[in-house]
Amino acid sequence: MKEILETIILSLVEDKSAVQIEEKNNEKTISFEVKVSEKDMGKVIGKEGKIAKSIRTVMKAVAGKERKKVSIEFVE
Repeated sequence: MKEILETIILSLVEDKSAVQIEEKNNEKTISFEVKVSEKDMGKVIGKEGKIAKSIRTVMKAVAGKERKKVSIEFVE
């Protein structure tokens, strides 16, 4: 699941070396902390948060197949 998120984020940003994704896995939930460079944060979040919402929707669909809940936090 982390690989899918990483692929999505890397396709959006310019500074690929600054991308860091931390995964915290519990029994029923998975949480991701996504860190990107400050100049790429706008590209990942998008206008009015639309891209971030889309990323969360895709990841929830993937997590649903594994019967888990997922949360994604974008951190500077």
